[in-house]
Amino acid sequence: MLEKKQHNYERAVLVGVVTQQQDEEKLIEYMDELEFLAFTAGATIDRRFIQKLTQPDSKTFVGSGKVQEIKEYVKENEIGTIIFDDELSPSQLKNLEKEVEVKILDRTNLILDIFAQRAQTSYARTQVELAQYQYLLPRLSKMWSHLDKQKGGIGMRGPGETEIETDRRIIRDRISLLKDKLKIIDKQMATQRNNRGKVVRVALVGYTNVGKSTLMNAISKSDVFAENKLFATLDTTVRKVVIGNLPFLLTDTVGFIRKLPTQLVESFKSTLDEVREADLLIHVVDISHESFEDHIESVNQILMEINAHQKPMIMVFNKIDDFSYEQKEEDDLTPGSNKNISLEEWKRTWMAKSKFPTVFISALTKENFPEMKRMVYDEVMKIHISRFPYNDFLFEYFDNDEEESENNE
Repeated sequence: MLEKKQHNYERAVLVGVVTQQQDEEKLIEYMDELEFLAFTAGATIDRRFIQKLTQPDSKTFVGSGKVQEIKEYVKENEIGTIIFDDELSPSQLKNLEKEVEVKILDRTNLILDIFAQRAQTSYARTQVELAQYQYLLPRLSKMWSHLDKQKGGIGMRGPGETEIETDRRIIRDRISLLKDKLKIIDKQMATQRNNRGKVVRVALVGYTNVGKSTLMNAISKSDVFAENKLFATLDTTVRKVVIGNLPFLLTDTVGFIRKLPTQLVESFKSTLDEVREADLLIHVVDISHESFEDHIESVNQILMEINAHQKPMIMVFNKIDDFSYEQKEEDDLTPGSNKNISLEEWKRTWMAKSKFPTVFISALTKENFPEMKRMVYDEVMKIHISRFPYNDFLFEYFDNDEEESENNE
């Protein structure tokens, strides 16, 4: 598998462009996210380089003057890696590596590297490996750029081309093998989903690092890996959950992200199938993140792409314990102070007026959990009754945690 091990943090710089399609404010948001991605992968960022262009330069992404500025900075400060915010074409990557002579990564390569580090199961590793090879195939020529320095050498060009073609053939064969392997696993997973019978399926969806795994652990009392880094969870986790005495299956899925590489969307098809085949979606939002509205839009866009946008949904605004706003005094001379928002205030915001049932919680402190559990119970019950119209009298809502504490007493 094309995976690299990182033991120490690498020093890197970031590069992005302001274009007609991407203003400076939007770019700063993307660069903040790119820096978090770099940190997750194992890098520390020394500096950001930003350039305003009508569109990215077709040869080197940024202009020649900016390339020279970056080159001088990385040489003077002994920087080993340059990370670009957008996916580079094979020719851009080749030209930049030839010009700057340090490791060049783009957003796609960085995300693939994180996925390679995070994949735990054989299935997830197979998915990531397929995406890596699909990314690498059109960029193979850069691996043999050393042959360009031997112009005119008899026999040099032929062997070089043969070597590249040999590698391409090996990678194409490997891609074909991995696709066949995934088809087999996909069938197995589809069979597993069918064997779950008519039990209501609920899927947690949301942007990466919004607290889905923490919420999964709190609801199902399981031990799913959760960490304050992007893509902490790659492997789909399914747990049987009982609220009151109503059982259902809860699935934790990989987090979404803006500019998600197309290779990953394709290779993680089965993970998305869990979302596509769910009966109810719980859309988790990190309310403390300044770009949470963009995150909601990004998730909704991906749900639309996989035809899952019309499913019943609950909006769960998480991390209210981590949210505060600056409260200004009347005279404008007194420094502002941070103030938390109460649940009653949250319920008067525009978020509470969503067309979907909406609740504000903290998965970490379990604040307002009873209301969220009641909401999940009600929505699952609606689906359950539609399937078993004569069995609804068997179920009665109560809070499991409250009952447990009473029993313990």
